[in-house]
Amino acid sequence: MRALVKYGNRPRQVEIREVPVPEIGAGDVLLATRAVGVCGWDLEMWQHTMANPVTVPVIQGHEFCGVIAAVGAAVRGWRVGDRVVSETSAVICGACPQCRTGNYQFCPDRKGFGYGVDGAFTDYVRVREGCLHRLPDNVSFDHGALTEPACVAYQSVAVLSRVLPGTPALILGPGPIGLFCLQMARAQGAGPLIVAGTGRRPERLEAARILGADAIIDISRDDPVSTVMAMTGGRGVPLVVDAAGNEKALAVALRTVARQGQITKVGWGPEPVGLSLDPLLSKAARLQGTFSHNWPIWEAVLAMVAQGTLRLEPMISHRCRLEDWESVFSDLESGRGIKAVMQFHPEEPARGVGTGEPRRDTNPHE
Repeated sequence: MRALVKYGNRPRQVEIREVPVPEIGAGDVLLATRAVGVCGWDLEMWQHTMANPVTVPVIQGHEFCGVIAAVGAAVRGWRVGDRVVSETSAVICGACPQCRTGNYQFCPDRKGFGYGVDGAFTDYVRVREGCLHRLPDNVSFDHGALTEPACVAYQSVAVLSRVLPGTPALILGPGPIGLFCLQMARAQGAGPLIVAGTGRRPERLEAARILGADAIIDISRDDPVSTVMAMTGGRGVPLVVDAAGNEKALAVALRTVARQGQITKVGWGPEPVGLSLDPLLSKAARLQGTFSHNWPIWEAVLAMVAQGTLRLEPMISHRCRLEDWESVFSDLESGRGIKAVMQFHPEEPARGVGTGEPRRDTNPHE
Protein backbone atom coordinates (compact mmCIF):
# COMPACT_ATOMS: atom_id res chain seq x y z
CA MET A 1 0.00 0.00 0.00
CA ARG A 2 1.09 3.61 -0.51
CA ALA A 3 1.77 5.93 2.41
CA LEU A 4 3.04 9.44 3.09
CA VAL A 5 6.29 8.89 4.97
CA LYS A 6 8.60 11.30 6.75
CA TYR A 7 11.90 9.55 6.20
CA GLY A 8 14.49 12.00 7.51
CA ASN A 9 15.22 14.85 9.90
CA ARG A 10 15.59 17.61 7.35
CA PRO A 11 13.04 19.89 5.67
CA ARG A 12 10.92 18.30 2.94
CA GLN A 13 12.14 14.77 3.60
CA VAL A 14 8.61 13.46 3.07
CA GLU A 15 7.46 11.31 0.16
CA ILE A 16 4.97 8.66 -0.93
CA ARG A 17 6.38 5.15 -0.41
CA GLU A 18 5.19 1.59 -0.77
CA VAL A 19 4.83 0.04 2.70
CA PRO A 20 3.39 -3.26 3.95
CA VAL A 21 -0.07 -3.53 5.44
CA PRO A 22 0.49 -3.51 9.23
CA GLU A 23 0.14 -6.67 11.29
CA ILE A 24 -2.27 -6.36 14.22
CA GLY A 25 -2.00 -7.78 17.72
CA ALA A 26 -4.67 -9.46 19.81
CA GLY A 27 -5.92 -6.15 21.21
CA ASP A 28 -5.85 -4.20 17.94
CA VAL A 29 -8.04 -3.60 14.94
CA LEU A 30 -6.96 -2.98 11.38
CA LEU A 31 -8.65 0.19 10.24
CA ALA A 32 -9.35 0.87 6.58
CA THR A 33 -8.76 4.60 6.41
CA ARG A 34 -11.54 6.72 4.91
CA ALA A 35 -10.64 10.31 5.80
CA VAL A 36 -7.65 12.00 7.43
CA GLY A 37 -7.34 15.64 8.43
CA VAL A 38 -4.18 17.57 7.62
CA CYS A 39 -2.90 19.22 10.79
CA GLY A 40 -0.48 22.10 11.17
CA TRP A 41 1.79 19.55 12.83
CA ASP A 42 1.91 17.65 9.52
CA LEU A 43 3.10 20.81 7.79
CA GLU A 44 5.73 21.33 10.48
CA MET A 45 6.94 17.76 10.04
CA TRP A 46 7.18 18.38 6.30
CA GLN A 47 9.34 21.46 6.89
CA HIS A 48 10.97 19.94 9.99
CA THR A 49 10.06 22.88 12.22
CA MET A 50 8.05 20.94 14.82
CA ALA A 51 8.49 21.60 18.53
CA ASN A 52 9.05 17.95 19.50
CA PRO A 53 11.17 15.18 17.97
CA VAL A 54 9.64 12.46 15.82
CA THR A 55 10.55 8.89 15.00
CA VAL A 56 11.68 8.39 11.39
CA PRO A 57 10.77 6.83 9.13
CA VAL A 58 7.12 7.24 10.10
CA ILE A 59 3.81 7.46 8.27
CA GLN A 60 2.24 10.83 9.02
CA GLY A 61 -1.40 11.55 9.85
CA HIS A 62 -3.19 11.49 13.21
CA GLU A 63 -6.70 12.93 12.59
CA PHE A 64 -8.52 9.97 11.09
CA CYS A 65 -11.54 7.75 10.84
CA GLY A 66 -12.56 4.74 8.80
CA VAL A 67 -14.03 1.26 8.78
CA ILE A 68 -12.80 -1.75 10.74
CA ALA A 69 -11.30 -4.26 8.30
CA ALA A 70 -10.08 -6.90 10.78
CA VAL A 71 -10.10 -7.43 14.55
CA GLY A 72 -7.63 -9.05 16.94
CA ALA A 73 -8.47 -12.18 18.90
CA ALA A 74 -8.94 -10.33 22.21
CA VAL A 75 -11.06 -7.47 20.85
CA ARG A 76 -14.63 -7.36 22.15
CA GLY A 77 -17.53 -5.16 21.15
CA TRP A 78 -16.25 -4.25 17.69
CA ARG A 79 -17.06 -5.86 14.36
CA VAL A 80 -15.74 -5.74 10.84
CA GLY A 81 -17.53 -2.91 9.06
CA ASP A 82 -18.01 -0.69 12.11
CA ARG A 83 -17.57 3.01 11.33
CA VAL A 84 -15.09 4.41 13.84
CA VAL A 85 -12.90 7.36 14.67
CA SER A 86 -9.62 6.97 16.52
CA GLU A 87 -7.98 8.88 19.33
CA THR A 88 -4.33 9.85 18.96
CA SER A 89 -2.73 8.10 21.96
CA ALA A 90 -1.53 5.10 19.99
CA VAL A 91 0.72 3.72 22.76
CA ILE A 92 0.38 4.23 26.53
CA CYS A 93 1.82 2.34 29.47
CA GLY A 94 -1.50 1.80 31.30
CA ALA A 95 0.23 1.77 34.70
CA CYS A 96 1.37 5.33 35.51
CA PRO A 97 -0.75 7.68 37.66
CA GLN A 98 -1.92 9.54 34.54
CA CYS A 99 -3.10 6.36 32.83
CA ARG A 100 -4.75 5.02 36.00
CA THR A 101 -6.75 8.23 36.44
CA GLY A 102 -7.90 8.34 32.82
CA ASN A 103 -5.52 11.14 31.86
CA TYR A 104 -3.45 8.92 29.62
CA GLN A 105 -2.73 11.77 27.22
CA PHE A 106 -0.06 12.77 29.77
CA CYS A 107 1.47 9.28 30.04
CA PRO A 108 5.28 9.68 29.99
CA ASP A 109 5.51 6.70 27.62
CA ARG A 110 2.78 7.97 25.28
CA LYS A 111 3.41 7.70 21.56
CA GLY A 112 1.04 9.34 19.13
CA PHE A 113 -0.05 8.32 15.66
CA GLY A 114 1.84 10.03 12.90
CA TYR A 115 5.02 10.84 14.78
CA GLY A 116 5.67 8.19 17.46
CA VAL A 117 4.15 5.28 15.53
CA ASP A 118 2.83 4.96 12.00
CA GLY A 119 -0.19 7.10 11.28
CA ALA A 120 -3.05 7.25 8.82
CA PHE A 121 -1.95 8.89 5.57
CA THR A 122 -2.28 5.45 4.00
CA ASP A 123 -4.84 2.73 3.29
CA TYR A 124 -4.68 0.77 6.55
CA VAL A 125 -3.57 1.63 10.08
CA ARG A 126 -3.15 -0.49 13.19
CA VAL A 127 -5.20 0.89 16.10
CA ARG A 128 -5.44 -0.39 19.67
CA GLU A 129 -8.98 -1.11 20.79
CA GLY A 130 -8.90 1.57 23.51
CA CYS A 131 -8.57 4.35 20.92
CA LEU A 132 -11.85 3.57 19.16
CA HIS A 133 -15.11 5.52 19.22
CA ARG A 134 -18.18 4.86 17.11
CA LEU A 135 -18.78 7.41 14.39
CA PRO A 136 -22.46 8.43 14.55
CA ASP A 137 -24.52 7.32 11.57
CA ASN A 138 -25.36 10.90 10.60
CA VAL A 139 -21.71 12.03 10.58
CA SER A 140 -19.73 11.67 7.35
CA PHE A 141 -16.18 10.39 7.25
CA ASP A 142 -14.92 13.82 6.14
CA HIS A 143 -16.50 15.38 9.21
CA GLY A 144 -15.35 12.52 11.42
CA ALA A 145 -11.76 13.35 10.48
CA LEU A 146 -12.20 16.72 12.19
CA THR A 147 -13.08 15.20 15.56
CA GLU A 148 -9.52 15.37 16.90
CA PRO A 149 -8.95 19.13 16.55
CA ALA A 150 -12.44 19.70 17.96
CA CYS A 151 -11.38 17.62 20.98
CA VAL A 152 -8.31 19.82 21.43
CA ALA A 153 -10.62 22.84 21.55
CA TYR A 154 -13.03 21.12 23.97
CA GLN A 155 -10.18 20.35 26.37
CA SER A 156 -8.91 23.93 26.06
CA VAL A 157 -12.18 25.82 26.44
CA ALA A 158 -14.78 23.53 28.03
CA VAL A 159 -12.49 21.70 30.47
CA LEU A 160 -9.56 23.96 31.31
CA SER A 161 -11.03 27.45 30.84
CA ARG A 162 -13.48 29.37 32.99
CA VAL A 163 -16.20 30.41 30.54
CA LEU A 164 -19.01 32.55 31.91
CA PRO A 165 -22.17 32.87 29.79
CA GLY A 166 -22.75 36.44 28.73
CA THR A 167 -19.13 37.53 29.12
CA PRO A 168 -16.75 38.32 26.25
CA ALA A 169 -13.97 36.08 24.99
CA LEU A 170 -11.11 36.76 22.59
CA ILE A 171 -9.74 34.12 20.21
CA LEU A 172 -6.29 34.88 18.81
CA GLY A 173 -5.62 32.98 15.60
CA PRO A 174 -8.51 31.77 13.39
CA GLY A 175 -6.85 28.55 12.28
CA PRO A 176 -8.70 25.25 12.69
CA ILE A 177 -8.04 25.04 16.45
CA GLY A 178 -8.98 28.68 16.96
CA LEU A 179 -12.19 28.26 14.98
CA PHE A 180 -13.14 25.23 17.06
CA CYS A 181 -12.34 27.20 20.25
CA LEU A 182 -14.70 29.88 18.94
CA GLN A 183 -17.45 27.30 18.54
CA MET A 184 -16.83 25.84 21.99
CA ALA A 185 -17.04 29.28 23.62
CA ARG A 186 -20.23 30.00 21.69
CA ALA A 187 -21.73 26.66 22.78
CA GLN A 188 -21.09 27.67 26.41
CA GLY A 189 -22.88 31.00 26.02
CA ALA A 190 -19.90 33.36 26.03
CA GLY A 191 -20.29 36.63 24.18
CA PRO A 192 -19.56 38.83 22.49
CA LEU A 193 -17.00 36.61 20.81
CA ILE A 194 -14.04 38.44 19.28
CA VAL A 195 -11.65 36.81 16.79
CA ALA A 196 -8.34 38.40 15.81
CA GLY A 197 -6.34 37.29 12.81
CA THR A 198 -4.52 38.55 9.76
CA GLY A 199 -6.31 39.79 6.65
CA ARG A 200 -3.69 37.96 4.63
CA ARG A 201 -5.79 34.87 5.30
CA PRO A 202 -9.27 36.15 4.44
CA GLU A 203 -10.86 32.69 4.23
CA ARG A 204 -10.19 32.16 7.91
CA LEU A 205 -11.67 35.48 8.96
CA GLU A 206 -14.74 34.77 6.85
CA ALA A 207 -15.07 31.33 8.43
CA ALA A 208 -14.95 32.96 11.85
CA ARG A 209 -17.84 35.20 10.84
CA ILE A 210 -19.86 32.23 9.54
CA LEU A 211 -19.15 30.25 12.72
CA GLY A 212 -20.48 32.90 15.06
CA ALA A 213 -17.86 35.57 15.77
CA ASP A 214 -19.54 38.79 16.89
CA ALA A 215 -16.52 40.90 16.00
CA ILE A 216 -13.50 40.28 13.79
CA ILE A 217 -10.24 42.18 14.08
CA ASP A 218 -7.90 42.24 11.08
CA ILE A 219 -4.58 42.71 12.86
CA SER A 220 -2.88 43.73 9.60
CA ARG A 221 -5.10 46.80 9.61
CA ASP A 222 -6.27 47.47 13.18
CA ASP A 223 -4.52 47.32 16.55
CA PRO A 224 -6.06 44.39 18.44
CA VAL A 225 -5.29 45.76 21.91
CA SER A 226 -6.89 49.18 21.47
CA THR A 227 -9.83 47.62 19.62
CA VAL A 228 -10.55 45.07 22.34
CA MET A 229 -10.16 47.59 25.13
CA ALA A 230 -12.52 49.99 23.36
CA MET A 231 -15.09 47.24 22.92
CA THR A 232 -14.94 46.30 26.60
CA GLY A 233 -14.90 49.76 28.14
CA GLY A 234 -11.24 49.38 29.07
CA ARG A 235 -11.86 46.28 31.18
CA GLY A 236 -10.48 43.64 28.83
CA VAL A 237 -11.89 40.15 28.41
CA PRO A 238 -12.23 37.47 31.09
CA LEU A 239 -10.94 34.81 28.68
CA VAL A 240 -8.30 35.01 25.98
CA VAL A 241 -7.57 31.87 23.96
CA ASP A 242 -4.14 32.03 22.32
CA ALA A 243 -4.46 29.70 19.34
CA ALA A 244 -1.63 31.40 17.45
CA GLY A 245 1.27 30.43 19.69
CA ASN A 246 3.76 33.17 18.90
CA GLU A 247 5.24 35.94 21.03
CA LYS A 248 3.09 38.68 19.51
CA ALA A 249 -0.10 36.77 20.32
CA LEU A 250 0.95 36.25 23.93
CA ALA A 251 1.78 39.96 24.23
CA VAL A 252 -1.72 40.84 23.01
CA ALA A 253 -3.22 38.31 25.41
CA LEU A 254 -1.36 39.81 28.39
CA ARG A 255 -2.59 43.31 27.53
CA THR A 256 -6.21 42.39 26.78
CA VAL A 257 -6.99 39.86 29.53
CA ALA A 258 -9.16 41.33 32.28
CA ARG A 259 -8.14 41.52 35.90
CA GLN A 260 -8.56 38.07 37.47
CA GLY A 261 -9.11 36.69 33.98
CA GLN A 262 -7.53 33.77 32.16
CA ILE A 263 -5.29 33.20 29.15
CA THR A 264 -5.52 29.69 27.77
CA LYS A 265 -2.54 28.89 25.56
CA VAL A 266 -3.34 26.20 23.04
CA GLY A 267 -1.07 27.34 20.18
CA TRP A 268 2.45 25.90 20.09
CA GLY A 269 5.51 28.07 19.50
CA PRO A 270 9.07 26.68 19.65
CA GLU A 271 10.72 30.11 19.74
CA PRO A 272 11.69 31.71 23.08
CA VAL A 273 9.44 34.48 24.39
CA GLY A 274 11.14 37.81 25.05
CA LEU A 275 8.57 39.64 27.14
CA SER A 276 7.66 40.19 30.76
CA LEU A 277 4.93 38.17 32.42
CA ASP A 278 4.43 40.82 35.10
CA PRO A 279 0.95 41.73 33.77
CA LEU A 280 -0.17 38.29 34.99
CA LEU A 281 0.83 39.33 38.50
CA SER A 282 -0.64 42.83 38.47
CA LYS A 283 -3.92 41.48 37.13
CA ALA A 284 -3.87 38.27 39.18
CA ALA A 285 -4.63 36.56 35.88
CA ARG A 286 -4.00 32.92 35.10
CA LEU A 287 -1.97 31.46 32.23
CA GLN A 288 -3.30 27.98 31.49
CA GLY A 289 -1.59 25.44 29.28
CA THR A 290 -3.54 22.71 27.53
CA PHE A 291 -2.71 19.52 25.71
CA SER A 292 -4.57 16.75 23.92
CA HIS A 293 -7.71 14.98 25.20
CA ASN A 294 -9.11 11.73 26.61
CA TRP A 295 -12.06 9.34 26.25
CA PRO A 296 -14.91 11.43 27.78
CA ILE A 297 -13.92 14.44 25.68
CA TRP A 298 -14.15 12.40 22.48
CA GLU A 299 -17.59 11.11 23.43
CA ALA A 300 -18.80 14.64 24.21
CA VAL A 301 -17.45 16.08 20.97
CA LEU A 302 -18.96 13.28 18.87
CA ALA A 303 -22.31 14.00 20.51
CA MET A 304 -21.95 17.70 19.69
CA VAL A 305 -21.16 16.87 16.08
CA ALA A 306 -24.10 14.46 15.78
CA GLN A 307 -26.45 17.05 17.30
CA GLY A 308 -25.26 19.79 14.94
CA THR A 309 -23.83 21.95 17.73
CA LEU A 310 -20.49 22.07 15.92
CA ARG A 311 -20.40 23.17 12.30
CA LEU A 312 -17.71 21.35 10.36
CA GLU A 313 -18.32 21.99 6.67
CA PRO A 314 -17.24 25.67 6.80
CA MET A 315 -13.91 24.44 8.16
CA ILE A 316 -13.05 22.29 5.12
CA SER A 317 -11.32 24.12 2.28
CA HIS A 318 -9.63 21.17 0.55
CA ARG A 319 -10.59 17.61 -0.23
CA CYS A 320 -7.80 15.61 -1.81
CA ARG A 321 -6.20 12.24 -2.48
CA LEU A 322 -2.81 11.02 -1.32
CA GLU A 323 -1.07 11.95 -4.58
CA ASP A 324 -2.15 15.59 -4.09
CA TRP A 325 -0.45 15.93 -0.71
CA GLU A 326 2.36 18.32 -1.65
CA SER A 327 0.20 20.89 -3.42
CA VAL A 328 -2.29 20.85 -0.54
CA PHE A 329 0.46 21.17 2.09
CA SER A 330 1.86 24.12 0.09
CA ASP A 331 -1.55 25.80 -0.05
CA LEU A 332 -2.11 25.49 3.67
CA GLU A 333 1.40 26.61 4.54
CA SER A 334 0.94 29.69 2.35
CA GLY A 335 -2.32 30.57 4.07
CA ARG A 336 -4.62 29.45 1.27
CA GLY A 337 -7.47 27.58 2.91
CA ILE A 338 -8.36 26.38 6.38
CA LYS A 339 -8.52 22.61 6.71
CA ALA A 340 -7.79 19.79 4.28
CA VAL A 341 -9.24 16.28 4.38
CA MET A 342 -7.41 13.49 2.57
CA GLN A 343 -9.77 10.77 1.36
CA PHE A 344 -9.07 7.03 1.06
CA HIS A 345 -11.24 4.16 -0.23
CA PRO A 346 -14.06 6.57 -1.17
CA GLU A 347 -15.57 4.08 -3.63
CA GLU A 348 -16.01 1.28 -1.09
CA PRO A 349 -19.22 0.88 0.94
CA ALA A 350 -19.01 0.50 4.72
CA ARG A 351 -19.00 -3.28 4.77
CA GLY A 352 -20.67 -5.01 7.64
CA VAL A 353 -22.72 -2.06 8.92
CA GLY A 354 -25.96 -3.54 10.13
CA THR A 355 -25.49 -6.72 8.10
CA GLY A 356 -24.47 -9.16 10.79
CA GLU A 357 -21.23 -10.02 9.03
CA PRO A 358 -18.74 -12.14 10.95
CA ARG A 359 -16.01 -10.53 13.01
CA ARG A 360 -13.27 -11.35 10.51
CA ASP A 361 -12.74 -9.56 7.24
CA THR A 362 -10.89 -10.85 4.20
CA ASN A 363 -7.21 -10.60 5.04
CA PRO A 364 -5.83 -7.46 3.35
CA HIS A 365 -2.35 -9.01 3.42
CA GLU A 366 -3.42 -11.61 0.87
